Amino acid sequence: MKVAVFAAPDKLLQIEQRPMPRAELGEIVLRVAYCGICGSDLHATEPSPSQVMAGTVLGHEFAGEVIESRAKGWAPGDRAIGIPVWPCDECRVEGECHERLGIHCPNSRILGMSPSVPGGYAEYVRIGGRQALRIPDGVDIQAAALAEPLAVGAHAVRMAGPLLGRRVLVVGAGPIGIAVVLFARSAGARDIVVSEINPIRRERAVSLGATAGLDPSADPIDTAFRNLAGGPPEVLFECVGAPGLLQQCIELAAVRACVVIVGVCRSEDRLMPRRAVIKELRLQFVLGYVPEDFALALDLLRTKGAAAMISRVIGFTELPDAFEALRRPNPYNKVLLDPSRP
Repeated sequence: MKVAVFAAPDKLLQIEQRPMPRAELGEIVLRVAYCGICGSDLHATEPSPSQVMAGTVLGHEFAGEVIESRAKGWAPGDRAIGIPVWPCDECRVEGECHERLGIHCPNSRILGMSPSVPGGYAEYVRIGGRQALRIPDGVDIQAAALAEPLAVGAHAVRMAGPLLGRRVLVVGAGPIGIAVVLFARSAGARDIVVSEINPIRRERAVSLGATAGLDPSADPIDTAFRNLAGGPPEVLFECVGAPGLLQQCIELAAVRACVVIVGVCRSEDRLMPRRAVIKELRLQFVLGYVPEDFALALDLLRTKGAAAMISRVIGFTELPDAFEALRRPNPYNKVLLDPSRP
């Protein structure tokens, strides 16, 4: 089968041929229909202590069709998405983490982040039957590849607490920022203002449910937000992960607001805790999702509007250059790999 392999930070992804995976007891093999390119894939292939190893087949946002099953409840032809968490050897017999820690278990591995658990930049991928969810009737399989980033947004919104009638600021209108917008709207937020420098992304956020978008390079964010929402933000989602943004959110937040840190800052950052103390802020860090978040994502996809997140679909030939291009500022939201294309 054809796969895209990470070789080194200074090299393009390598398109190679590898043997097809075979399902072991409790597992299924999917023919990958679509796999999203995630910001985590980009970060994981940059020089850092957490850089993935050479030989890794990336890709953890995939949807496909079962072609082989040794798992109860799954048969060839079933459509599925994968929760890309591979249980440790101790829990693998049970099929999932026995402590229900999932992605938070230090012994679990993420599909597409290690040579030992290849991901969805491939024609076929092997996953545990307990880590697969059925794609509901009426949900397009291309849109289903959005379930993983949508689940991240669902988890962030759930961890924020009640949003009904609240003033919300979302920093960043990438895929995760858009996912937060969609679920904040479902949770009943009164105002959902997105701060995004790229006008195309900003407009897309508004078209998908944000009440307004503001350009952080144009006017002071605090003034612009107050003019749009009538007061300071009561819940803030930092969805970028750049140094300085967490402190900026602390400065912008209303008294007793909640700041949800969704973006992963990969370098040291500096904070002034006194500003958060004075306001009695709640800082809520979040990571990934739980299976229930994927169920919410699939429910959201029934509405079909979320499919507008998809900006581009490419094949293996375009993948190496397109992958590198996404490291630079761009207007895209979600780019998908279609392994059936050349």
